[in-house]
Amino acid sequence: MPAQHPSSASSQSVTLQILSIVFYTFVAFICIGLPIAVLPGYVHDQLGFSAVVAGLTIASQYLATLLSRPGAGRLVDSLGTKPAIVLGLTGIAISGALTFLAVMLQEWPLLSLGILIIGRIFLGIAQGLIGVGTIMWSITRVGSEHTARAIGWNGIASYGAIAIGAPLGVVMIEKLGFLSLGAALLLLALLALLLIRNKPSIAVVRGVRMPFWSVFGLIAPYGLGLTLASIGYGTLTTFITLFYIDRGWLGAAYCLSVFGVCFILARLLFTNSINRFGGYSVAIACMTIETVGLVLLWLAPSTGYAMAGAGLTGFGLSLVYPALGVEAVKQVPLSNRGAGLSAYAVFFDLALAIAGPIMGAIALNMGYPWIFFSAAVLSVLGLMLTLGLSRRKVRHSY
Repeated sequence: MPAQHPSSASSQSVTLQILSIVFYTFVAFICIGLPIAVLPGYVHDQLGFSAVVAGLTIASQYLATLLSRPGAGRLVDSLGTKPAIVLGLTGIAISGALTFLAVMLQEWPLLSLGILIIGRIFLGIAQGLIGVGTIMWSITRVGSEHTARAIGWNGIASYGAIAIGAPLGVVMIEKLGFLSLGAALLLLALLALLLIRNKPSIAVVRGVRMPFWSVFGLIAPYGLGLTLASIGYGTLTTFITLFYIDRGWLGAAYCLSVFGVCFILARLLFTNSINRFGGYSVAIACMTIETVGLVLLWLAPSTGYAMAGAGLTGFGLSLVYPALGVEAVKQVPLSNRGAGLSAYAVFFDLALAIAGPIMGAIALNMGYPWIFFSAAVLSVLGLMLTLGLSRRKVRHSY
């Protein structure tokens, strides 16, 4: 059997160490994915509330994640990564117990809804803690030179878990009923808590803790580039089905699948290119590819062109987050990296939050193809901002 190249063995070791930590991200996002497809229907059909209330119930989790980002980052920096993840998993367990209780009390719809929303808030806070905690733990474990790989694998675990969790949630409800949803969240969280017990902690990095808004200011230029590029992600995932219906086409699900496969494959195959060529170069290349994909969607005369556009968009978007993230976290001291990662994540949350209403208004007034043109324009603005940041870095290096 041929001997393994030392650098290959080292790279594999780093990946395995990262995977052993982002496993907890995978568990968390399975728990986030399970209710996504079934909870709106439960609130609307079983509890009898309007579609608006059902939407707000789902949105309460994302709002909790967004508002808890500053606290999550500070907690990771001050308490350490493992305690933050343990708190997050405990939050998921509480969310599962509350979801189970809410279903038990569905004869009292208002009480059931209130308990359900509290459970969603716990889940949202847990998402913020575990997302930042696992990335920071991975970076501290394998070294800051592997930041891109840590962020990349964390993203793959997140998207992969939601892709598995959402259909699994539908099957569970059909076979076992809504009570199984809360029970599954509780059991998965308890299993993860059991597994994390014997995992060695990483010492807290000592140093001055900067105010969150000071960290936010340092991260903001990079975060704004992320927001401008990521609106394309929110646009495609939210509106591709309606775009297909508007054009009289079938197969929007295949288009989403092409987008998802290209997104994950690019992360798997090309994350190391960030270390080789630098975060700025990879972000610029990826935003260019994303823009071409969005323009192709805008001009698509048939489903074949639309799928090609979706694939290019997925490929382009895949490395924007880790590539700009590598450059963003360099702007803050090591003792504030948790706050830095939280601040950076806020900008991705913002992109997803504003993509729906902004692109919905454009679709209403100009038609669905123009949402992709608009996303392409925003991607170009993100590209120009990233070019400016890279040139500033070159000037400062002399």
